[in-house]
Formats: sequence, structure tokens, C-alpha cells
Amino acid sequence: MQPASDATVYIVDDDAGVREALAWLLRSRRLLSTSYASAEDFAAMLDGGFVPGPACCLLLDVRMPGMSGLALFEQLVQRGLAQVMPVIFLTGHADVPTAVDMVKRGAFDFCEKPFSDNALVDRIEQALRRSAEVLAAQRATGLLQRRLAELTERERDVMGLVAKGMPNKLIADQLAISVRTVEVHRARVFDKMEVKSAVELANLLRDL
Repeated sequence: MQPASDATVYIVDDDAGVREALAWLLRSRRLLSTSYASAEDFAAMLDGGFVPGPACCLLLDVRMPGMSGLALFEQLVQRGLAQVMPVIFLTGHADVPTAVDMVKRGAFDFCEKPFSDNALVDRIEQALRRSAEVLAAQRATGLLQRRLAELTERERDVMGLVAKGMPNKLIADQLAISVRTVEVHRARVFDKMEVKSAVELANLLRDL
């Protein structure tokens, strides 16, 4: 999945020169970016009601005065944002083992300074695609949950048995209702879940 044209790369680095160089590099590749001079500034932005919309990723320096990049990453993990906003750590040689450990904990990748512009942009584009996929999956799950919330308890009972491939007569016997009642509930389930067959319904519920 390709990210939208308004996909954003967030840059958090205390070195103004690094921030400016990264912003220029991204502009040259037609990528939007927003920079922050400290982890605290970025955390404040998150506290201000940040909701990930378009695809995004974060270029994060490991070592900074005050809150470190590692501490900020922990906040992202706790907020459930580490997958929506893939993190690429920018590290010095001494920080590589730490960065590798962060990748094992869910960071997207790390790039050692000085980094190759082409290699970094390649990883950024991959991170943005990952973000777009996660956001799309979350939207699909949210839509499915809203559809499920519209079902009555009896419709849920019928849905579960329909999804297992049971015919109406057996469903009626198991729920102690008439076949006609099963048919009505089945039709309502298909309508609310926006499916046309039991197979389609089963495939939809499989991802829950």
C-alpha cells in the first residue's frame, strides 16, 4: 500500500544542522516533514491530542539532552503508537547495540551516522508504507466493530452459527426457534455486516 501524499516524517533531534539536513533531503524526495528540537517537544505534541491520520514515521535521535530518544520510544509503545508511527533511530556507532535492542522491542530500524541518504530514504518510504497498512487495518477493524455493535444478541447467535456453515434447519433446532425466524435474522445479519454469503461472513469474522 502506498502512503497518501500528505504522509509525514517527524524528525526529533537536538542538532539543528541534522534537522535542517534531513528536512532538505526529504523535500528533495517530495516528502513532508515536521521537526522537533527535543523529545519533550514531541511528547507535548502527542499530549495535545495527536491522532495519526495520514501515514507517518519518526526519525529519532538516540542521545539528546533531557528526555532521550529511548524514553520517547517507550512512551510511543505505551501509547500504542509504535506501529502506527514506525520509529527509525538515528544512532552514533556507540549506540548501535542499544538501537538493535530497540528494534527487537518494536522499532522499525536504525541508521548509523553518518548515514547514506538513499538508504535512509528507502527505509523511510518503507516505514511510511508500513504505517499506511497499519492505519488501513485499524480503520477496517473499527468499521467491523461498529457493524457488530448494531447486531442484537439473537442476531449474534445466528451469525456465529451461520459463519460455521450450519444450515438454517440446524440453527433453528439449536436455538429453539423457527426456520423462518432464522431466515429473518440471517438476512438482517447479512445486511448489517454488508456481506452476501456465509463464506464472506466467515472470512470477515476470521480477522477479529
